[in-house]
Amino acid sequence: MERTNLKTARVRQLLATARRSPILVVGDVMLDHFVWGTVGRISPEAPVPVVEFERESRMPGGAANVARNLTALGVPTELFGVVGRDLAARQLKDILSEQRVGCRGLIGSAARPTSVKTRIVAHKQQVVRIDREARGDLSPAATRALLEALEMALSRAAAVVVCDYGKGVISQPLLDQLKHLCRKRGVWLSLDPKPIHKLDLTGLSLITPNRKEAFELANVQDEARNEHPLADGALMKAAERLLGELHPALLLVTLGELGMLLCQRGRRPFHIPTVAKEVFDVSGAGDTVIASFTLAIAGGASPLEAAILSNYAAGIVVGKIGTATVTPQELLGSFNR
Repeated sequence: MERTNLKTARVRQLLATARRSPILVVGDVMLDHFVWGTVGRISPEAPVPVVEFERESRMPGGAANVARNLTALGVPTELFGVVGRDLAARQLKDILSEQRVGCRGLIGSAARPTSVKTRIVAHKQQVVRIDREARGDLSPAATRALLEALEMALSRAAAVVVCDYGKGVISQPLLDQLKHLCRKRGVWLSLDPKPIHKLDLTGLSLITPNRKEAFELANVQDEARNEHPLADGALMKAAERLLGELHPALLLVTLGELGMLLCQRGRRPFHIPTVAKEVFDVSGAGDTVIASFTLAIAGGASPLEAAILSNYAAGIVVGKIGTATVTPQELLGSFNR
């Protein structure tokens, strides 16, 4: 029977190996723009709060956030996606370069803007979000260019993470070709699914839906939750259907405050309880999970070890404000508690 705990020395070993295992991230790239301020009055023009501007900040979002989670843990990472030929693209590339994310796989397109999500935040409370983006599929030429760049980089990659946020970069032709290339080269392929975007997800190494996404993908009705996931009949049915229909090597269902459920065909599902002490912000936690799980696998971890490591990483980021990352020191420190 596989051990269910990780020692600090083993985590250190996995991180050291992962630092020599390049990972490619492909998907919908975004720039998260935050405007911070305070509210002291209601506008005389309309019943809305007036936000007094204090500062603004920008950070990578979407697939770019997955990439920065990997480089924060020391993994060589190359990001592939499409950005506009605009100021937001330059700002995003500058931030990614500072965080040691390779940007040669970012293809510029005059036909679509860089996806920007602007959040107005007052007193740590989001007031409104403004999205500037294109959601249509990429042109065939842009898809071909993306696949050519990916194929050139695959020869030195240990794993690929696909990040589908339904913005048009991940199409069925791109995913099918990527699955073919990864199988041919023996490269691990992880995907965080978006059920509203109907794709054939069969034959992947790892899929990481949250509970809601798992039920939508399985087309199973979500009934009253059981506090013990292994006794949750509806959840077990959804997981069994996903394993039977999509045939992933691994299925990892994230369950928020209830932790994670690791599923493999022919094995009893394994529940990993959350280790989060405080939860301030869950945004980006899914990005941290798929990034840390994949890097652990690239570093030689067993599926259970990878799930435990990613659970600890997620427990750290939800204790931070905004889309955040984990450092090796934070991760190692969490195993010492």
